[in-house]
Amino acid sequence: MDRFQVMQVFVRVVETGSFSKAALALGTTQPTATKAVAEAERHLGARLLHRSTRGVTPTEAGALYYERCKAILHEVEDAENLTGLVQEGATGTLRINSSVAFGRRVLTPLVLRYMAEHPRLQIDLGFDDRYVDLVEHGVDVAIRIGRLADSGLGARHLGVNPWVLTAAPAYLAAHGQPTAPAELSRHACLIYSSVQGDARWLLHVPGGADESVPIHGPLRTNNLSTILAACRAGMGLAMLPWYVARESMIEGHIVPVLQDHTLPAQEMHAVFPSPKLVPAKVTGFIAWLQQQLDGPWWTRAF
Repeated sequence: MDRFQVMQVFVRVVETGSFSKAALALGTTQPTATKAVAEAERHLGARLLHRSTRGVTPTEAGALYYERCKAILHEVEDAENLTGLVQEGATGTLRINSSVAFGRRVLTPLVLRYMAEHPRLQIDLGFDDRYVDLVEHGVDVAIRIGRLADSGLGARHLGVNPWVLTAAPAYLAAHGQPTAPAELSRHACLIYSSVQGDARWLLHVPGGADESVPIHGPLRTNNLSTILAACRAGMGLAMLPWYVARESMIEGHIVPVLQDHTLPAQEMHAVFPSPKLVPAKVTGFIAWLQQQLDGPWWTRAF
């Protein structure tokens, strides 16, 4: 096998955890797959896989080699699709990444609609709340919410992500309705640690300045679905993105609090590996997404 084929085999072995499954997926034999990985280990002078009766897992060196091989294979695939991308735009494979909550609640239904409109396009959709290196992981476009760090990435503005202060009717019946931001310090507050890590909530007072309020409560988590579930259960007040709270508010499980005050909104951007020579599949998808997220998108069901 040439080096490119060896990389293909190694990547599939790591992803399936099995030589036999990798061979089946690639239409080859298990001895051939085993020989290919052994050849890579000899060439690199390093053990790439731990082998046991339960399957195979990458060594530390193997994990690093896997990430680089995967990125290289993605680049080769994109190069092979280049002619089609220029001529027809929506073809080949488009690799998209976003945070878990936004991806599940907003991006998934949008992507499914986009796929129906572009049947020749394959989508590789990944969700991760951690920062993902686009080049290292072969991502074509990522949806980033919040302030963008200075980098060499390309970016297009998509809109804003507003937040809302909410509580369950049962909680308000038991503990009272706050009428001013300062009163939040006396309430149980559910803290989303990824954004509200300093345990302070910022609200804009109508006709006045921003007010930063220290808060505390029974729950602190980096998962928005957990915050929503606790809020619905009447465990306290919660600051949630509108797209997370919308359905529960429509159903009456939670209601807005301090509606005459506004919360900071986050910027949303589509980012891609380089601002130069952007593939048509990326620019086409971003332009379509900008249309879908135009205006108060958080009030609509996708």
